[in-house]
Amino acid sequence: MERRMILSILAAAALGFVGIMLLLPDERDEDPTPRLPWLVEWDGQGRTRVFGFTLGVTPLSEVQRVFAEAGEINLFAKLDGNQQATDFGVEAYFEQIYLSRLRGDFVIGIQADAATLAPMYERGLRISQLGSGAKKVELDPADIATLVSLPIASITYLPWKSLDAEIVTKRFGTPAERRVEPETGVTHWLYPERGMDLAIDKKGGVVIQYVDPEAFGRLIQPLEGLAGPQSSP
Repeated sequence: MERRMILSILAAAALGFVGIMLLLPDERDEDPTPRLPWLVEWDGQGRTRVFGFTLGVTPLSEVQRVFAEAGEINLFAKLDGNQQATDFGVEAYFEQIYLSRLRGDFVIGIQADAATLAPMYERGLRISQLGSGAKKVELDPADIATLVSLPIASITYLPWKSLDAEIVTKRFGTPAERRVEPETGVTHWLYPERGMDLAIDKKGGVVIQYVDPEAFGRLIQPLEGLAGPQSSP
């Protein structure tokens, strides 16, 4: 998902996290798998597992099954100096999903290389331009059918309830580092050992990004050079 798009969603999030106090201990979901955002594990190869999904292993079709939604799947591409499409990525967006009785939106990155995505770009049904100049492509249904069988590569979670620093620390633990965006005041709580960047604005709006720990450096590249907070958010 584009960084500006993530931050705009974050800034608009007036609601926050569903407090754990709302979860009655004697009530259970039909799904026996605990799918909570702070339950992050790793398999034997160091791949991140969260919400019951393993990055690099779980196919998008399994996410669709659990969410009981097909999601909105789009291809994104940046343009080079010759206005040629490059740097492809594909994502599935799911809105108002309940997992373990918590509600949130999800952006699921799909693991696919340029050799797979470039032809899909050419076959796209409609191409629109984003504010950054990147292209958003509505895909051919046949290509969507191919993508759902591919493994997921990342998860971006946008909870519908606010989350303050105390709750973040209680549920996710103390981060290895915090960095602040001076223009927005958004504070990024960084957990490299989990492959997790939890961004929280001054109103408690939250965006959490999950990748494999080995990909964490690429995830936080846009934050390079940012200083930590002068005081707690």
